[in-house]
Amino acid sequence: MGRPRAGLRITDDQWLCYTRLESIGLPGLTFMPTITIYGSSQAGPDDAAYQAAERIACGLAQKGYTVMSGGYLGVMEAVSKGARAGGGHVIGVTTDQIGDPFKLKPNAYLDEVVNFADLRDRLLYMVENADGYLAMPGGIGTLHEIAETWELMRIGGIPRRPFVCYGTFWTDVIGRLQNSAYFGDGYQGMIALAQSPEEALKTFA
Repeated sequence: MGRPRAGLRITDDQWLCYTRLESIGLPGLTFMPTITIYGSSQAGPDDAAYQAAERIACGLAQKGYTVMSGGYLGVMEAVSKGARAGGGHVIGVTTDQIGDPFKLKPNAYLDEVVNFADLRDRLLYMVENADGYLAMPGGIGTLHEIAETWELMRIGGIPRRPFVCYGTFWTDVIGRLQNSAYFGDGYQGMIALAQSPEEALKTFA
């Protein structure tokens, strides 16, 4: 009897519970790998990015992934909706620094909400508790999330994990960075670029 799917973060207590359940003939716990998805809060249901995010999240859920996002509107709502439709577990990671001033509530498609007082703690949780990342089109917040994830992988703060940036906007931004004279060593080869939901899903085997 081996551990559940390799690469997952399973504590000793969780593993002990798993083995005890199996030893008495009960099904063990199912540990699902998690993909964190970043993206704009401004995208609506008619937006191409919203529709693509919904399709990708549905596909990830059907592959057996848990889907985690920032838990609010826009792309975050789209991935929650898509993952729910695909039968997956859906996590929203929220923060008082966004929810309180903008009077935002978690979207209606979440199975689990994890809330932090601080925006920085929220992002760190989303980075550290994922087995891969997808960045959909977005603004400054999404750019910050990409940069934080990319830099932590470069310096070894987290292991290198699958990381996809979706769409022509990020293709242009990442391309400009990689061709810049100010682009340092160690960043190459960490980010895959995708232009369709099918292409993005191929990265997450």
